[in-house]
Amino acid sequence: MTDIRRRTVAGLKTGDTFTLTRTFSEKDVKAFADVTRDDNPIHSSRRFVALKGFTDRICHGLLVGGMITEMGGQMGWLASGMNFRFRKPVYLNDTITCRCTLIALDEKNRAEAEAVFTNQRGEIVLEAGLFGVLPNLQEREVLRDLLGAGPPG
Repeated sequence: MTDIRRRTVAGLKTGDTFTLTRTFSEKDVKAFADVTRDDNPIHSSRRFVALKGFTDRICHGLLVGGMITEMGGQMGWLASGMNFRFRKPVYLNDTITCRCTLIALDEKNRAEAEAVFTNQRGEIVLEAGLFGVLPNLQEREVLRDLLGAGPPG
């Protein structure tokens, strides 16, 4: 498990920030297209891409945006909403860094986070918001156990 889960077990607070980096390959784009049945030729046809004015095939926006689900999954976050603002295309083999910051957390563990995604050139390609519920103390104990610090859960 990741540092994200360890930090969640210890307890999260407003201002906590998590960072992930990933390079999106042709294999990733193909797998996402297969699962979602999104066969938009902007992801696969250089001819179509050229007509649209892009320099190469682009990744699915939700594939890239899905980086926040890795963070949420490690936290045990139960999402109730997400929003995305796609700023620039993410091309195959681009390396994307997602920096996600917890911006609100109340006494019922309802939380809000914002994420900024940048490419290897430092350009913002995507901005996102995430809303939902973080784990309570008992749920964090289960997460701790899943880290191997206690009995299997």
